[in-house]
Amino acid sequence: MEITDISQLDFTKQYTIADYLSWKFKERVELLKGYVAKMSPAPNSYHQIISAELSRVLFNYFHKKPCKAFAAPFDVYLPNHKNTGQTIVQPDLCVICDLEKIEKKGCVGAPDLIVEILSPGNSRKEVIDKYEIYQEAGVKEYWVIYPAEQVLQVYSLENAIFVAKKPKAPGDMYECQLFPELQINVESIFEGAEGLI
Repeated sequence: MEITDISQLDFTKQYTIADYLSWKFKERVELLKGYVAKMSPAPNSYHQIISAELSRVLFNYFHKKPCKAFAAPFDVYLPNHKNTGQTIVQPDLCVICDLEKIEKKGCVGAPDLIVEILSPGNSRKEVIDKYEIYQEAGVKEYWVIYPAEQVLQVYSLENAIFVAKKPKAPGDMYECQLFPELQINVESIFEGAEGLI
C-alpha cells in the first residue's frame, strides 16, 4: 500500500529504510531504530538564528578542507549494530570527513560531528534516544544546544562511550576536541535572538 499521508503510519510498528524512502507525504520524520519519530514543526525564529550562526561558523571553517559540513534537511543513515531496527536521522548540522559516506540520498554511516538544537517538545528524543543512537553508531563528537538555557553541551566518544564535557555558556569559548583549530564563541551562537525563545 502506498503511503501518501502520515496518518497511514502505525507508530507502534518498526519500518525499514525501504519503507522510509517510499513514503510520499510532506511532513519530515526520522526513523529511530525502526520506529517513526515525528520531527518538530517548522523551527522557530530562535532555533533558526542559532542554526544560521553555527552553520556560518562550520561552513566557513570547513571551506576547502577535506571534511564537509551539512545542514538539515539532510538524511543520515546510521548503522544497525544491535539489530534494533534501521535508523535515519536529520540532525540540524553534521560534519563528515570520510567523503565515501556521502551519497546522493545523504550520508551512509556515522558523521564525525553531529549538532542538535533542542526545540520545545523534542528534548527527550535528542537527549536520550539520539544520544544512545549516536554513541552506538560511533559519532565522535555530539553537540546539544539548549536555547532556553543558552548552553552548549558537548559529548566526546572515548572508548566507544560518550563522555560529557563541562557545559559552555555565554562568556565561554569552546575549542573543539575533534578539530582543535575550530573555536566557538558561545555567546555569538545566541546573539540576536533575545525575546524570541
